[in-house]
Formats: sequence, C-alpha cells, structure tokens
Amino acid sequence: MTSNNKIVVPEAKAAMNKFKMEAANEVGVNLKEGYNGNLTSREAGSVGGQMVKKMIEAYENSIK
Repeated sequence: MTSNNKIVVPEAKAAMNKFKMEAANEVGVNLKEGYNGNLTSREAGSVGGQMVKKMIEAYENSIK
C-alpha cells in the first residue's frame, strides 16, 4: 500500500514530523520514527485530530 499524501514544500517534512510527534505525545500515543503500522485507528485518528485542532488554534490566534 502506498501513500498519496505528499508534502507540498519538501523542506517542511522535518517540521511536520516534529509536529506529529508533539501531537502524539499530547494525546498519549506512543509514536516512533518511521513506520507506525501497529497503531489502532483510534490512536491514529486522535493524533490527526490533535494536529488539526492545533492548526485551527494557531490560525485563530493569527487573525486576532
């Protein structure tokens, strides 16, 4: 299975990985570098949800 998700700005890859690790830590998901195929759907969803929540929060703070 291949991923169709592509980072538009390749230089941002490291920052996105750091952001993902921080979000996982905040919701208590044990994420490791590289492949994380052992995560449950709930765990993966909670990491993605936390990332979206933080992005929305950052945007809202930027327009104040």
